[in-house]
Order: sequence, then C-alpha cells, then structure tokens
Amino acid sequence: MFLPCTREEMTALGWEALDVILVTGDAYIDSPFIGVAVIGKLLAAEGFRVGIIAQPDWTTAEDIGRLGEPLLFWGITAGSIDSMVANRTGSGRRRNTDDYTPGGQNTRRPDRAVITYANLIRRHFKQTVPLVLGGIEASLRRLAHYDAWDNRVRRSILFDAKADYLLYGMADRSVVELAQTLAAGRSPLTIRGLCYPAPHPPPEALLLPSFQAVAADHRAFIAMFRTFYDHNDPLTARPLAQQQDSRYLVHNPPQPVLTTPELDAVHELDFERDLHPRDRRFGEVRALDTIRFALTTHRGCYGECHFCAIAVHQGRTIQNRSVDSLVREATLLTKHPAFKGMIADVGGPTANMYGFECAKKLAKGACRDKRCLMPTVCPSLKPDHGPLTDLLRRLRAIPAIRKIAVASGLRYDLILADRDHGLAYLRELVRHHVSGQLKIAPEHSHPAVLAAMGKPGIEPLLAFRRLFNRMTREEGLDQYLTYYLIAAHPGCTRQAMMDLRDFCRRELHLLPRQVQLFTPTPSTWSTLMYWTETDPFTGTPCFVEKSETGRERQKAVIVGSERPARQRRPTSSSRGGASKKKR
Repeated sequence: MFLPCTREEMTALGWEALDVILVTGDAYIDSPFIGVAVIGKLLAAEGFRVGIIAQPDWTTAEDIGRLGEPLLFWGITAGSIDSMVANRTGSGRRRNTDDYTPGGQNTRRPDRAVITYANLIRRHFKQTVPLVLGGIEASLRRLAHYDAWDNRVRRSILFDAKADYLLYGMADRSVVELAQTLAAGRSPLTIRGLCYPAPHPPPEALLLPSFQAVAADHRAFIAMFRTFYDHNDPLTARPLAQQQDSRYLVHNPPQPVLTTPELDAVHELDFERDLHPRDRRFGEVRALDTIRFALTTHRGCYGECHFCAIAVHQGRTIQNRSVDSLVREATLLTKHPAFKGMIADVGGPTANMYGFECAKKLAKGACRDKRCLMPTVCPSLKPDHGPLTDLLRRLRAIPAIRKIAVASGLRYDLILADRDHGLAYLRELVRHHVSGQLKIAPEHSHPAVLAAMGKPGIEPLLAFRRLFNRMTREEGLDQYLTYYLIAAHPGCTRQAMMDLRDFCRRELHLLPRQVQLFTPTPSTWSTLMYWTETDPFTGTPCFVEKSETGRERQKAVIVGSERPARQRRPTSSSRGGASKKKR
C-alpha cells in the first residue's frame, strides 16, 4: 500500500490527521531503495499515521498544506541525492534532467532543497511541531562544512534551515525512537544519531573548533574533520559539540549497526515498487527502471575512498541481510506484473563486501590508525566471497529468473586477496552475472593521485584485468570491462591526466569514456583537500585545479579531441575487457 499523498487517501483510511508528514525532493517511489519510503513504512509499521508530500511547489502554500499539519513532526529530505549535486554538474552548470522527477525534466527540485522546504513550512505554519531534517543532504551537512557552490564554509544545515532536530545516517532506529519519544511527551535529546541545537554543550561532549574558527582557518577545519571522522563508529564515538553562533550544535553518537534480522525486516516491509499514482500523471521516473527489480544485499562500506561519503553516511561496518530474506524478496519480485525475468542488480555500495567483516572491528570498532583496504587489504579482514557465491547460486535457482546482473561496483583488490574463494566468485560472475559489461573504478593510474584518492595502485587493476580477460575467453563470451575515471581530483595535474591517458592506451588498449569531474561534496576527505589545498594525512601542500577551464581541460585529455582515431567503440569497452553502467 502507498502511504497517503492526498486528503482523499487519508479519508479512505479514516484518518483525520497525520502523526508525521514527510516532505521530499524526489517523486514518491515506494521502494526499499528510496529513503523516504523506508522511513515512512517503518513509522507506519509502528502504528504511526504517515503521509508524504513529494516535490512540493515551494512558491505557494497549496502543496505543503494539502495534508494539514502533523501532530508529531515534519520530516524533511532533499531526496535520494544532495540537491546541489542533482541540480548542478561538476562544472556548476544547471542539469536539464532528473531521474527522480516524473517526465525527467529538472524543474521540481529546488537548490538547497532541505532549507527551502523548511522555510516553506515555517512560512505557512508559524508555530508548528518540530522540523526534523534527514537524508543524504542533511546527513553530510550536519556540521560546519565546505560548500563548493558558495565556495565557503557554511554552518550546520540544522541552523541554516532553522530546524529543531537532524537525524543523520540511515535513521531507521532513530526516527522510530524520535516518534515514540515525542508521542510520549519526553525529551528526545539522548537519542543516538540525533543532532540538535543547544545553548551550552553537554559536559561529556568533545568540543570541536567553532564554525567561526573553521571558516577562517584551514588548520582548524582539518582538525575538526579528523575528530568528526574518528567519532563515526557507534562502538567508540563520543558526543560532539560545535559552536555555530551563540548556540551549539550537539552531535550524539551514531546508532548501533542493524543486526541481520533488523535489516531483513526493513527490506521485507510492504513496498509497492512503483510510482505513486499522483506523480505518475506527470510521466515516468527513470530511476524506477534501475531499482524496481534490484536487490540490496548489505549496507556500509569500508573502502573509504576519499571522495566518497558512504563511510560517513552508512558507516564503515558492513550490515548484511540473510540469504533467506534475499531469496524471499527475489521470489516476490518475480510475481510483480512488470517482471520479465531480469534482476537488474544484486549488491550494495560495493557489490562484493557482502558476507564478511573484520572480527576486531565488530568487537572494538573501526581502527583509527589504519584502514581496511589501504594501502593494501588488511590481514585482519580475511575476505571471503563464499557466502556471496552461494547467494548468487540460490537466486539463480528461482524458476522465474532468467538473468541476474551484478551492476554495483566491485573492489577487485578484495577478489584478489581472497585466496580461497576469490577466483570461484569471479568465475561465477563472468559466467552468469555480467550483462555485457562489468564496471570497475580504478579512478586513476598516477601514484600520487591514487594516494590522494585513497585508492590502491595499478598492480591489482592489471592483475584483475588479466584474470577477467582469461576467464571471459575460456567461457567463450563477448564481455568487457568498463573503467570509471575522475579528472581534476585534488593532487591531479594536467600532466597526471596525460600520464593516465598514456597508461590507458598502453595497458588497457582504449581510452575510457566514463570520466567525470571531481565534485567537492560535503563531508569527504577529498573535499577537505580541495578547500584547504593541503593533504590532511601528511600536512603537505596539495595542488588543486579550481578553475573551470583547467578542470575541463583535464577531462578533455581523455574524452576530448585528443582521443585517438582508432578508438571506434562507442562505449568504454575493449575486446577481452568488460564494461560498466552509469553511476
């Protein structure tokens, strides 16, 4: 059942008022891949009356007022993507299309959507119930942060939006706890995963450098981010506090990771896996084509690429679903009237992190002095692709399924490090689960740039490529590798891009077409480097190409007029390689 989006739907349910109204910058897709749908269904499962206002017109009161005023709180999210990333390219140009908007035209999501929607509610509901921010945009902007579009450090979005609370991360537990606490008339200030404004910091909190200090001093910004990053593991984190103006942002420690039964329960809620009829009147949403018949196996990522915010949002600890739950969901998908035999993806932030974790991390929290995959795979991790291989075989045995693709990105270094099951998994992948192209993301080849990115060297890439090519030939298949690359990352010069071009020609025998400009999004190490022009791990200066012309010239080294004439394939694939889908 869809959650109500109109008064007529509320009336049909016998509801005169709602406990919670969720406002989102996406169309309402009722899917376990869509955060607002998951949060709404979790609250509904606990007995709360929840409605959704999707992509409201922010110039009038008509949309925001159509469901009335909630009794407990407003939940506000920009949607599945930070609105500035959804609306702007890496060069700052306005995007014309939006995969989460009916009809595909980028006309219904405002810039800084969280702030815009909060202001819209305040304008039309003067003394209302609490405003609660959530989703990726709020989560990554919960502290003072560098904003590339303003080219300055901004306050916590909680303060700029004039909201009451912010729930960071996936917020499954914290949003239910918040609703229950508010319904009981109690204070929610001890809920883990919650941020709130306060006149004074709690005595147990670590005091971060103030907003004023980090806005004025790069060294203070680096110190703030390092402390913030170190206190993102639920087993070791302490409360944090940061002065924003005359008040403080209080940042409670994160929620514990979900257990397997808990994560199973989230994904087995009653989702329609469709676009709400009210939105469908305006056209289809492209995102539904990707997520409708896909399976999420796990959450979290310990890859910790410096340009990626997954570790800050979902956490560094893998949270696995059970094989039985995934088989049940896959079987359910086959009964959907639109199902045609294809599972579009089986994966997570990284496809092959399912089923194993570091025992030390699970017991004591993530290490602060070393990383799981950098500079090489940590011996304590003990990669094991056996559970994932068994899962894929179980899924293939479901009668109505003809093909299962693994479209999520892979860490090829993990496959190589798994001496017991890595090759068997890769054989399974090559034989059954590559839909023409397999995407991998080396991102670069220059050692200094890879170090700045937090990525492994080129040796694992070349070793994996040889293995993939050999197995593809042995299976008699026409499959290719697709390589994602990043231009203009901190530490990257035009000469480094020319070296990358030469490497691709010499070793990969092609020039990849999947090259994106680095976009400095909040709460990543790479964005910190971009703003401070400093390597935070060594304290040394770091070259950053900030001019639009220079950034575009770096990208053009690979995809521009310098591409060799012999490159004829329209994709980033080559014989014996594999290919990749859109990120």
